[in-house]
Amino acid sequence: MATSDPVADARGRARSRRTRRWIWGIVFVVVGVLVAVAVVAVGYLGRLSASYDKAETLPSSEVFPTATARPADVNAEAVNILLLGSDSRKGLGGSLGDIRGQRADTMLLVHIPADRSGVQVISFMRDNWVEIPGYGNAKLNAALAYGGTPLLVQTLEQIIDVRIDHVAITDFEGFKGLSEALDGVTVDNRIAFKNGGYTFPQGSIDLRGDEALAYVRARYPFSDGDYQRVRNQQAFIKGMVDKLLSRETLTDPGRIAASVDALAPYLAVDAGLDAGTVASLGISLRDVDKSEILFLTSPTLGTGMVGDQSIVKPDWDGLAALSDALQNDTVPQYAAEHPSQ
Repeated sequence: MATSDPVADARGRARSRRTRRWIWGIVFVVVGVLVAVAVVAVGYLGRLSASYDKAETLPSSEVFPTATARPADVNAEAVNILLLGSDSRKGLGGSLGDIRGQRADTMLLVHIPADRSGVQVISFMRDNWVEIPGYGNAKLNAALAYGGTPLLVQTLEQIIDVRIDHVAITDFEGFKGLSEALDGVTVDNRIAFKNGGYTFPQGSIDLRGDEALAYVRARYPFSDGDYQRVRNQQAFIKGMVDKLLSRETLTDPGRIAASVDALAPYLAVDAGLDAGTVASLGISLRDVDKSEILFLTSPTLGTGMVGDQSIVKPDWDGLAALSDALQNDTVPQYAAEHPSQ
């Protein structure tokens, strides 16, 4: 058994990797949309599949916890995909060993119901104060530092009592290339702010590359910190989906191919999330309209302090209701009854 202090080790590595924080997990949600819009050109799928296969495949043992530590799969036809992201490709090595000591700033669960009637994207705030198996109570994002992706998956599954089927990880270079391949993304920005040397006025703004990264990373310009960052990230996803489903993209196979080409080399997925699986999901979602892609945040009760740590207090009653909605494919009804912060 190792004798080192995992908390001290994590802090030490985090200090030495300040520029490699885990802060982006939304990009993979567009891959299924890309495939969905591309199936109209069957002869084109071969090239798209070849591009997607450039993604790194991770063994299940390095992504998921042991079977005995996981909830029962009570809604087997539904699909749940956990999205994570990294500043550095070095954190996505073959064993994912370098992920230990880093913390996930952004975590999204994409829920695809059994009847494929829509897609729900649920943000989990990194500072949720929860029990991490084997380590006691801590911030949710500490699970990655303590035990890598398997422990983060186990912690989230313990919170929502729903099995996560797939995990996808990407980094900023893939995101930058994707936003540029789409010739920019238009976002409805609700609050004017500055970050990373960029100014973001209120209203409709066009973002790409480093400017887009500065937008979705911003936390400190806002009085409510991560809450507004989550809102901005969701606004960006909506803008990206609008661009993907726009006529200018749907009628431009080259743009679709360029988008997949830009993302795939910077993408790591579990072994089960291969091109065939993504294509199958895309085909099953071909009738989903962008209005049926729902964005929400896991329920919380605001912020608080534990010692010298600022935390987010989970709403456990609300999480129980969310768990029931995920198990029964009633997330839209849940969202109507539990508006996100």
